[in-house]
Amino acid sequence: MNMPPKGLPKTEHVDVLIVGAGISGVGAAFHLTKQCPEKSFVVLEGLESFGGTWLMHKYPGIRSDSDLYTFGYRFKPWVGAPIASAQEILKYMGEVIQENDLARSIRYRHHIATASWSSKDNLWTIEGTRSDTHEPVRFTCNFLWMCQGYYRHSQGYTPQWEGMDTFKGRIVHPQTWPEDLDYKGKKIVVIGSGATTATVVPAIAADCEHVTVLQRSPTYFIPGRNENELADMLRQLQIPETWIHEIVRRKVLLEQDMLTRRSLEEPEAVKQELLAGVAAFLPKEEVEKNFTPTYRPWRQRIAFVPDGDLFKGITAGKASVVTDEIVRFTPKGILLKSGRELEADIIVTATGFNLSVLGDIDFSVDGKPVDFSRTVNYRGMMFTGVPNMLWVFGYFRASWTLRVDLLGDFVCRLFKHMQSKGARRVEVALRPEDKDMPLLPWMDPENFNPGYLMRSMHLLPKRGDKPEWQHTQDYWREKDVFPLINLDGAEFVYDGKGVATAGSAAKRKVAA
Repeated sequence: MNMPPKGLPKTEHVDVLIVGAGISGVGAAFHLTKQCPEKSFVVLEGLESFGGTWLMHKYPGIRSDSDLYTFGYRFKPWVGAPIASAQEILKYMGEVIQENDLARSIRYRHHIATASWSSKDNLWTIEGTRSDTHEPVRFTCNFLWMCQGYYRHSQGYTPQWEGMDTFKGRIVHPQTWPEDLDYKGKKIVVIGSGATTATVVPAIAADCEHVTVLQRSPTYFIPGRNENELADMLRQLQIPETWIHEIVRRKVLLEQDMLTRRSLEEPEAVKQELLAGVAAFLPKEEVEKNFTPTYRPWRQRIAFVPDGDLFKGITAGKASVVTDEIVRFTPKGILLKSGRELEADIIVTATGFNLSVLGDIDFSVDGKPVDFSRTVNYRGMMFTGVPNMLWVFGYFRASWTLRVDLLGDFVCRLFKHMQSKGARRVEVALRPEDKDMPLLPWMDPENFNPGYLMRSMHLLPKRGDKPEWQHTQDYWREKDVFPLINLDGAEFVYDGKGVATAGSAAKRKVAA
């Protein structure tokens, strides 16, 4: 549990406090500046600069696995290759900050420990510490906009295998990649088969003696050229970049929607198409053995492989894939269930991350600790019993930033609605028609089941069986539904009116 800092720091008040200066926080600040310029706000960021994931991750080759025409903001055209490096994304975000004068509102190295709501004062009180000076900090705000991301930056997830302490080489997690790691001429084993592996392996393969990808089971990949032919053609026609961005964005979204829906309606056909894409680079035997998953497409995220660089390393003999299970680590490497021992100088555990539920901040409402697992989540963005707070959680099957823009519109519309009503507080509550609604895990494991989500599902809020009480993961529906949300609907409670009945019902349901 976080401990609030000692001392009595000066309290600073703002209308809105945004937590995090990553892709979500910068987007939130932009929308607030443009749509609600009368609102005062501050962005608190724990790291030394903006960027979040793209600043914190330092492993070789780090790049997006979403195309930047949809991962980029809708309001700023993307003009580079669809798959971008971390440095290119940081440059893009820096331009957004500079062009919209957001830097003056961002405070770096501010670590938040506690967030306390007072219904008496209709205020959040935020307490934390500056990591550069170790001074305590204290803010109050009317509204809390949580844009902190969804995993713990300080440490990635590494399973504990028997014998790890006997390994004579070095064990590294990509999330905390050491600056002094020398992998040239070394034998490397990368454990894992997701997007991080698909990024690291081609970035280091040429310099290593050999890289072995060790996976328990295969995953799906989409190889393709790192370019957008439509965008390039439109540029030749001298179409304005704002038009190009919107046209290409809509085309990409249409194609993603089709792939997502076909994955559910005709999974075997989609599976064969994905495998055919890999087979264009690798022999049939290799595809069948190491690149044919047992699950249907899109139950886990599909990694894009620009220009097939991962597969080119395999055909060149610089990389290989082994599908097997780990028995234990040995002084020389890893002993597998098949009896084979993989020798290594360095073992990279690309095994995922630890989910962070709202930044691991200790929340309380009127002096009572908030257990988010006992709340119900409204459309993946608000929580029953937690006033004046919105949570940004993006999409798994579409770019995260799409939801940043949608929620930016929603929050600003909500602010204006509250002003017109003269309301100072808003929260969500189960309606009378939700009385017998079953409460389920936050995400249906049959729909999407990556390890990091399954490991932490017990910490997340509940969902109902109605769209209002789910994060549907359906951008293509939400983009039409969100602008039409009735802010006077029975699920919205302003200034506590009706909250006692609805809130108690919600608590009883979750407890059951």
